Amino acid sequence: MTLATEFKEATYIAWSAIRANKLRAGLTTLGIVIGIVTVTLMGTAITGLNAAFKKSISGIGADNLYIQRFSWLTGEEEWRNSRNRRPLTLANASDIERLSVYASSVSLEAQGQGTVTYGMRKAKSVWIVGNNEASVIVRGLNMSSGRWINSLDVQAQHAVCVLGSYLAERFFPYGGAVGSRVKVDGMSYEVIGVMEKQGSFFTGFNFDNQVVVPVTRFMRDLDRWPDLSVIVKVNDPTQMDDAKEELRGIMRRLRRLDPEQKDDFAINQQDALIRFFNTVGGTIAAVGLFITGLSLFVGGIGIMNIMFVSVAERTREIGVRKAIGAKQRTILVQFLVEAATITLLAGLLGLAIAWPLTLVIDQFLAASLPWWLAGVALLVSASTGVVSGFLPAWRAARLDPVDALRSE
Repeated sequence: MTLATEFKEATYIAWSAIRANKLRAGLTTLGIVIGIVTVTLMGTAITGLNAAFKKSISGIGADNLYIQRFSWLTGEEEWRNSRNRRPLTLANASDIERLSVYASSVSLEAQGQGTVTYGMRKAKSVWIVGNNEASVIVRGLNMSSGRWINSLDVQAQHAVCVLGSYLAERFFPYGGAVGSRVKVDGMSYEVIGVMEKQGSFFTGFNFDNQVVVPVTRFMRDLDRWPDLSVIVKVNDPTQMDDAKEELRGIMRRLRRLDPEQKDDFAINQQDALIRFFNTVGGTIAAVGLFITGLSLFVGGIGIMNIMFVSVAERTREIGVRKAIGAKQRTILVQFLVEAATITLLAGLLGLAIAWPLTLVIDQFLAASLPWWLAGVALLVSASTGVVSGFLPAWRAARLDPVDALRSE
């Protein structure tokens, strides 16, 4: 008898044994079902978060360097030491654009929150941004209608603004935003453009709920001394380290720092956030896998226990099969297939439960169930059955046929 024939016969016997003991098999698989549901939901949440984070972080730009007062991932002590640093100025952006070899575009940015109104409509907690003419390139923005801020708007401090798509749809559901006037914190601005939809950051922050004004107008109407950021788009992304060192030298010269003095500014980039997210995500994944591993371990113990019971109940059957010529390998394969079949059915049931739960979770937190994760879940469940069922199967395979036939 070939191994393929033995496997086919073992599958038939295993299925018959499971059907004969439906309740026992169902209760035995409960631990495996819980483990598979847990590991699947954990995997879908991590996969969805990774995809949402990568999509959101792409807005920062892999080829952008952010010159700011603070580091993005600063600790409390470092923040206390850095809070008295001098703010950046409008002149810093002009000087960097003039002196830097690696910079293709230099943007200025000031941020705040405020209220935007149009007629009787009002939007609170709007992200108000002060930008210059280069910001549309540096931020990678596209316009759905109208135009972006130009250099004349910045120099002359024109009272103009560009709306995010969410604000435009809320205030002008039938179009006609360009040319209208809205009030930003009580100051009247002419709408000159509407940005294309950008979506939300993975934390839920809505990029489309923003209004952009010339940075000079921002400093005149909204915040006279804002915490400015200078964003530099680098010509060649492969030269980010060289560009960073060049910008560091330029900033030290502009801020007249002595060689022994520490930098009183920070140069941030996308990689720092990605490394931080990967570290946090790896820790969460490790904890989640440990918890799901415990569930599968408990389920595996249950499978091992029930297979020992099955071997004890079918000792005479095993003796008869061995007496008519069944090899140890045949008996071993029979019980391994039975254990793997039970856990594979548990895996399928776990996926059937996890799939609708994933759809529910996706309404609140980014989650997705890729095909490869479903395959891994089924592989893990089947492997758990094989590992848990090996000792009972090995015991059954080594039974002496004479002792087995005498068991009753």
